[in-house]
Amino acid sequence: MAISEDTFFLNPDAEGTLQNQIQQIVAEAILSGRFQPGDKMPSSRKLAKHLGVSRITVTLAYTELLADDYLTSRGRSGYFISENAPQPPKFPATPRQDNVDWDRVIPNKFSGGVGLTKPHDWKRYKYPFIYGQADETLFDRTNWRLCALKALGSKDYRALTDDYFDRDDPKLIEFVLRHTLPRRGILAEPNEVLITMGAQNALWLAARVLLNKDKRAVLENPCYPSLRDVLDQSECQTTTVAVDRDGLPPERIPPGTDVVFTTPSHQCPTTATMPLDRRKALLARAADDDFLIVEDDYEFEMSFLAAPSPALKSLDRDGRVVYVGSFSKSLFPGLRLGYLVGSAAFIDEARALRTAVLRHPPGLMQRSAAYFLSLGHYDALIRRMGRAFHERRQVMDQCLQDHGLTIAGQGVYGGSSFWMKAAPEIDTAIAARRLQTKGVLIEAGRPFFTNRDSPDNFYRLAYSSIPASKIPEGVRLLATEVR
Repeated sequence: MAISEDTFFLNPDAEGTLQNQIQQIVAEAILSGRFQPGDKMPSSRKLAKHLGVSRITVTLAYTELLADDYLTSRGRSGYFISENAPQPPKFPATPRQDNVDWDRVIPNKFSGGVGLTKPHDWKRYKYPFIYGQADETLFDRTNWRLCALKALGSKDYRALTDDYFDRDDPKLIEFVLRHTLPRRGILAEPNEVLITMGAQNALWLAARVLLNKDKRAVLENPCYPSLRDVLDQSECQTTTVAVDRDGLPPERIPPGTDVVFTTPSHQCPTTATMPLDRRKALLARAADDDFLIVEDDYEFEMSFLAAPSPALKSLDRDGRVVYVGSFSKSLFPGLRLGYLVGSAAFIDEARALRTAVLRHPPGLMQRSAAYFLSLGHYDALIRRMGRAFHERRQVMDQCLQDHGLTIAGQGVYGGSSFWMKAAPEIDTAIAARRLQTKGVLIEAGRPFFTNRDSPDNFYRLAYSSIPASKIPEGVRLLATEVR
């Protein structure tokens, strides 16, 4: 590793000759640990030019350091930090005892919830029936790389380096307005869209803006566990409403509700799709009872069996629906890009909150995504994923039937998972741990429920991360365990 000459500075107030000052700079850098044995020193010519001294001055300093074994010379390769140079002093570890009562001094607790856990090394498991991970065999890495390189070009320098403050990449906003939202039947203006760090960040922003301890929210049961945690942190009053085969029943929403959170396209985790009549009934109920709706348009892109139902937001005539979308599920989870769509007054507050917390999502990621979307690579990816998921769904459906496993919910229009039900006496959390030792990963259903007395015999099987060829054997091992 070469040391840059830019790390050397002469102090104009220092005493001693220039040669001695250079020797001292090198010696102090070695003793502090900044220069390591084997690091290559700058050439005498480069260092002399940088410091504004004669080359002979630097050469003499190097010669003295060589004699003191701080440096070593390797033929025509130059000077290097010697392996025998003095090492930085190593101070003995000081025993430390944490005497802070953290339970007392931390007023807000965010840990301890019952959430979803997935092994970080899930790829090494042979049968990963887990949700929300990218399949590298489907993703277009080549074109994503080209779009990222394009975003790094001189033409996009300001998009990469500028502080947007409270704004977003105009190219990404334009694509969302002209291409993404119209496909869901939604028309919006630029001041009605906000880019977020994924759908979860969008839900957090919506909850923080719309709720406080005096407000009441309705949450589906079962539900997206992270949304439950978000509502708990908002300290609002939360009522859970059990979903049925058509999603959230509007007639079960209690009076006095302020905000309803729902996933009508593919209910999480049951995958139920809310019919058009029920969507209209939910909007009518919202108007009558004067509450708002936060619509998480979960997996609408994965509608490969038939065209998806119109978004609630597209049917909204009163501005009561706040729409949440995401590119993270369809591109890759690590992207962390989503968006909020709502009335300008709401977006203004959400924008101010986002600015106070994280300013804006990174400009490089926004511009790279904008190119990937606008150049047609995103649409091609969705079609490729739809074909692959359709095949995997057919294979898994047949395997589940062959082994007599009970499907509790499957998306009408597609999706990427099945909601499953085992016999009442089966605890799927225990079954999941046993299956993990056999290379099979499933998601136990308990974290999706909101009540303490909720059933333990549900589980989710996803086919987004497992090839069709491995599904039959994975289902066989699963069936053996849960039976």
